[in-house]
Amino acid sequence: MLFSTDPEHIAISKSKGIKIDWKDGHRSEYGLKYLRDKCPCAGCTGAHGTPPRVPEPEQPANPFQMYQPALKMLGVDPVGNYAIRINWSDGHSAGIYSYDHLREICPCEACQPNKKGDPLPGRPQ
Repeated sequence: MLFSTDPEHIAISKSKGIKIDWKDGHRSEYGLKYLRDKCPCAGCTGAHGTPPRVPEPEQPANPFQMYQPALKMLGVDPVGNYAIRINWSDGHSAGIYSYDHLREICPCEACQPNKKGDPLPGRPQ
C-alpha cells in the first residue's frame, strides 16, 4: 500500500501526546516534548530570519534549577481537513501541524531509517 497522510483515527492525551492511526495501517505516537520541539511555525523554525527555537534538554543541567511546570496541551483544534493546531501550556499556539508534517516526523523505528533523506516506501520523491 502507498504511504498515506490521511489519518484514520487520532487519539489525544493532553498530558502524554498524540497517537495517529493512518489509513495505510501505520501507527504514529508523538510525545509532548517531541511535538513541541517539532513545531512547524515560522518562529520555531527560524523562517522569519530569527534563530530557530532550540529544543529543551531532556534533563536540566542543574539539578537545583527552578521548578518549571510540566508541558501540556491545553487544547487541540482541527484546521480544515489537513491539520491540527496545538495550544501549549508554555503560551505557544502558532504551529499548524499538517498531517503531511506529522507523518514526515513520525518517530517510530520503521520511519527513523528514512530520516536520512531517503523517501518512505511508496512516497513520491
